[in-house]
Amino acid sequence: MNDRKDPILYIVIPCYNEQEVLPETSKRLREKVQTLRQNGKIDADSRILFVNDGSKDATWEMVQKLHEENPVFSGVNLSRNRGHQNALLAGIEVASEHADMIVSMDADLQDDVDAMDRMIDAYEAGNDIVYGVRSSRQKDTFFKRNTAQLFYRLLHFLGAEVVYNHADYRLLSRRAAKGLLSFEEVNLFLRGIVPMVGYKSTTVTYERGERFAGESKYPLGKMVAFALEGVTSLSVKPIRMITMGGLFVCLVSLGMLIKAFVDYANGNVEPGWTSVIISIWVLGGLQLFAIGIIGEYIGKTYMETKRRPRYLIESVLLDAVEQEDTPGRE
Repeated sequence: MNDRKDPILYIVIPCYNEQEVLPETSKRLREKVQTLRQNGKIDADSRILFVNDGSKDATWEMVQKLHEENPVFSGVNLSRNRGHQNALLAGIEVASEHADMIVSMDADLQDDVDAMDRMIDAYEAGNDIVYGVRSSRQKDTFFKRNTAQLFYRLLHFLGAEVVYNHADYRLLSRRAAKGLLSFEEVNLFLRGIVPMVGYKSTTVTYERGERFAGESKYPLGKMVAFALEGVTSLSVKPIRMITMGGLFVCLVSLGMLIKAFVDYANGNVEPGWTSVIISIWVLGGLQLFAIGIIGEYIGKTYMETKRRPRYLIESVLLDAVEQEDTPGRE
């Protein structure tokens, strides 16, 4: 734990087409940082770090303007859109060079900024990782609430270590951030990777609000893709389930073959066009499903072996010093 009386805090916010929410987001976060400074919880060198993930609107121009008006606002501009998880990791990489602790959160501020006070208290108490956990999901739709719970249960069943009702609102110490950056996989699912870092951790509960402007960046299609990413990135159990399923089908087929011989010996043979067609469709569907899952793993292995950079940083705005062309992986 750092000996500094007032630790330096960096708040990392990934942004993709967030021009509608940035004015309010920057206002609330600036007020929060000022309050934390006045209360002696953080150092004056603390910063709010926006990460522009290849936005197509005026997000980066607004970040530049905020930085010019107040040095508390900093920015990282990625060379192209690389996705929320990569943008978040890029911000953590930059922040880890300056901060004692890093808080990550979304730009829509659905996460309660006042929970940061308790996160910092937990950090001062010796925790390297503090997870922000939703106290309830009453504001979610029925569909989202139940599918989210099903997703967490599925991950636990598959052996993945995740924190229930935790998204990307968390505090990392510098040591934990450096540990996270040492994980080099391209297929990122930070909710599952962060617990692998280890170190002492705890949770802080908060009430999640509603998005006050703009549109959600996670429609149904992206949510399904994100869930698939999480399952296939953290566990090989689906492959084992396919193996066991294949063995079960073989045993059933063997049993049916024995039954067919018994029926033939007893003269009970009946034409079974419908049963044959159904069995073909069922087995064909199972085979295609199994091939799809195996292909997903093969594709991920292919991407990992290419060892392409997870992101490229085009520029960094930090204390009026602009850095150019920093690679995302050494």
